[in-house]
Amino acid sequence: MASQAQPDLPQAAPAHGARHVAIIMDGNGRWAKKRLLPRIAGHQAGVQAVRRIARAARELGLECLTLYAFSSENWKRPAREVADLMALLRHFIQSDLDEFHANGVRLRVIGNYRALDPLLVTLIDGAVARTAANSGPVIAIALNYGAQDELVRVAQLLAQKAATGEIAPDQIGIEDIDRALYTADLPPLDLLIRTSGEQRLSNFMLWQAAYAELYFTDVLWPDFDGKMLAQALDTFRTRDRRFGGL
Repeated sequence: MASQAQPDLPQAAPAHGARHVAIIMDGNGRWAKKRLLPRIAGHQAGVQAVRRIARAARELGLECLTLYAFSSENWKRPAREVADLMALLRHFIQSDLDEFHANGVRLRVIGNYRALDPLLVTLIDGAVARTAANSGPVIAIALNYGAQDELVRVAQLLAQKAATGEIAPDQIGIEDIDRALYTADLPPLDLLIRTSGEQRLSNFMLWQAAYAELYFTDVLWPDFDGKMLAQALDTFRTRDRRFGGL
């Protein structure tokens, strides 16, 4: 995909006030079913939506956009569908990396992605390394990610530190858990969006979403666009975030 690199110019904080938005991209299968198309057609349309939203997020001034691309539970889907999803991911990285890099985007991957096919892991590592020094927004892709698995991993890491005397068990605090999460170096999560009308978190960023605002829309993911993202951010701007206070 050809794109002209845009210069990184200093800019004021966006009016909506959000730094980090995460999206549960739901509804590809239903989008395809409504059109009497195979599920892969829905996933292909979903990739087009990812492209639109990645560009819109940058234009709207977000520091980080995290997308739930493949959960640790998605392995339960038919093997053919899983293979199609992995092929789409591979193609997306290969076709869009130049545009991301030219626009200063930093690509991140969260989750146990190293359990994927070694060739795909190599491709992901190369894409992350190529964009690591960029100074623009972060696009974080959640791959083979499950929030419960993430918290188990954190508990194991902290237990190991406690066993070696590096940390006292009764001194473990919220900050220690924050630092051990996949998202440790990302801004705090402000807004979590889910498309397709479902109203649940589906094991996504459970810790990080503790005080995030939630936004649910009936729009299926392949139809979600930059205008809809802006509408979600307008709604976020009107929320009264008290974080447990008055």
